[in-house]
Amino acid sequence: MTKKWIVVTTINPPTVAIERISQLANAGWSVVVVGDCKSPSHWVANNIDYISIDDQKEIFGNLAGIIPFNHYCRKNLGYLYAISRGAECILETDDDNIPNNNFGQEISERVLVRLVEGPGWVNVYKYFTTEHIWPRGLPLDEIGSIGRLSGRSIEDVFPVQQYLADLDPDVDAVYRLIVNKELTFDQNKPVGLEIGCWVPFNSQNTLFYKQSFPLLYLPCHVSFRMTDIWRSFVAQQALWIFGHRVAFLPATVKQIRNQHDLMRDFTDEIPGYLNNKRITNILSDCALNLTPSMGMNFVARSLWESLHSAGIIPDEEMSILDAWMGALSKTIKE
Repeated sequence: MTKKWIVVTTINPPTVAIERISQLANAGWSVVVVGDCKSPSHWVANNIDYISIDDQKEIFGNLAGIIPFNHYCRKNLGYLYAISRGAECILETDDDNIPNNNFGQEISERVLVRLVEGPGWVNVYKYFTTEHIWPRGLPLDEIGSIGRLSGRSIEDVFPVQQYLADLDPDVDAVYRLIVNKELTFDQNKPVGLEIGCWVPFNSQNTLFYKQSFPLLYLPCHVSFRMTDIWRSFVAQQALWIFGHRVAFLPATVKQIRNQHDLMRDFTDEIPGYLNNKRITNILSDCALNLTPSMGMNFVARSLWESLHSAGIIPDEEMSILDAWMGALSKTIKE
């Protein structure tokens, strides 16, 4: 076992992306793939720990039963699996993101970045391309908001790092319905977002270091297209409380996107179009009463509770969150 883990969930037979990822076991990575009800019954790939539904029930007990089946958020169990086996960092991706040669290479918690200032929303894609494009989760009336470069580069610790994806990047259904253009991002220097700059990030090619593990939780009872986006807002606000920022780095994968119904995607994104600004305001207000001395677990849970109190997430979400965080705390102590 290594201290570097890759976490993926799938309902498909091993894809080209999975085959490429399996090769990284020879480069110091361990890999876990989380199965679901629709996954092939005899799923197997070299150098990969595959945990089936039965495995999940055996390993995680009741938690494996309360996380919805046929749901992307079963990835939450993959995080716990990696952490229980000594992970110091977790690189999550999906089975339709084909790794480039630089995927998972030369990673470091310390990154030299161009610092982008705000405050406010930032279309971070504009620092890696001149094309008209924006990330999923960015409010539609903020597409033109790009912040400003501070004029200085800094090297700092970035506990969460979002790597980009080429060809079919992570964009919303509006972009795909109107533009739908393949794109290769420029291999520009990484960007760090100053405290107060809101930028949605996804779960497709994202690196979390140990101090940010309590921020991995993907909510199960929200729109599928918003689960990782709303997590990103909670994560950013939590990191700011501890004086940290999020970094965006050049692409290390090419996404050959699994088949999607774009109008269904659009419908699933409506809660974000309507609520993302409200969510960040709620989190900002909650953060006024939180301090680093409270610890990352407490801070993360409090931020999620603020969204629950505001009616953004339902009661059943908090019971799963508490069970997951309880398992996380036990795992880290062990």
